[in-house]
Amino acid sequence: MQYRKLGRTGYEVSEIGYGAWGIGKHLWIGAEDSESLQALHRAIDEGVNFIDTALAYGDGHSERLVSQVLREREERIYVATKVPPKNGSWPARGTLEEAFPAPYIIQCAERSLRNLGVEAIDLLQLHVWDPSWIEDSQWYDALKELQAKGKIVHLGISINDHQPNSALELVRSGKVDTVQVIYNIFDQACEDQLLSLCLKMDVGVIARVPFDEGALTGTITPETKFPKKDWRNFYFKGDRKRQVLDRVQELTELLGEEVPTLPQLALRFCLHHEAVSTVIPGMRSVGHVEANLAASDQAALSGEMIRNLRKQRWDKNFYV
Repeated sequence: MQYRKLGRTGYEVSEIGYGAWGIGKHLWIGAEDSESLQALHRAIDEGVNFIDTALAYGDGHSERLVSQVLREREERIYVATKVPPKNGSWPARGTLEEAFPAPYIIQCAERSLRNLGVEAIDLLQLHVWDPSWIEDSQWYDALKELQAKGKIVHLGISINDHQPNSALELVRSGKVDTVQVIYNIFDQACEDQLLSLCLKMDVGVIARVPFDEGALTGTITPETKFPKKDWRNFYFKGDRKRQVLDRVQELTELLGEEVPTLPQLALRFCLHHEAVSTVIPGMRSVGHVEANLAASDQAALSGEMIRNLRKQRWDKNFYV
């Protein structure tokens, strides 16, 4: 496992972190706690030291599973979690008072502290962001109050789906230590402005959705069936699975000696950019862990491969 600096936090984090949405059993059907715990332990055994969770993942269930593992390990594990919007709106909508009033931020942080069983949260993020909120300081004041009391160490935001430029002013302000953003072979928009700005401002970048919710695993076909109530039935609705298959077939032509599998190609694409501190694929099983961690400690992708992957940029929004 290789490690990278998480912006100005001073943390040296595993370049592949643990995305813990799926283990919260929220909208992802099929996760079993016993298997999730085994996966978390295996990830740590293999050098993962960064876990990204959220209060919204199973109403704290993911956080509580992470807590159970933390109690059983001696390694230094950095845990990031998130405050959900009070109005329950993803992506961000409404006023700051509706989404993140100061007392609510503090209340959620206290809940996460109890769920995680830690004295301080290494990184607390707002789960969505609207650029208009930067004019109202109450969100920032609340986070700084938590920081001053030793309840959180660093603060950041998770940027809305497909809206990387919505955080540019915030990053320039110097108010956040990290940003979490969608970044994958299909969605390369954050490269346009955000990543270079984060490098300049020494803001850590947490790359999420590296597999485009499964599209970049190579397992999605028009015949793929998801469990009832699994949210991927919405994400891949209509003819979207056919669209994905057509795109993935182009990508598989790039596989070979340099990169043997599509998941490894997806992760190594995220890691090729120097602004990225860590990429957080969702992992719900030991098999997921072993397959994903194989992408670390590999040679950098060749210039020719990167040029070929640049051509695969796909401006879409399957979240609507």
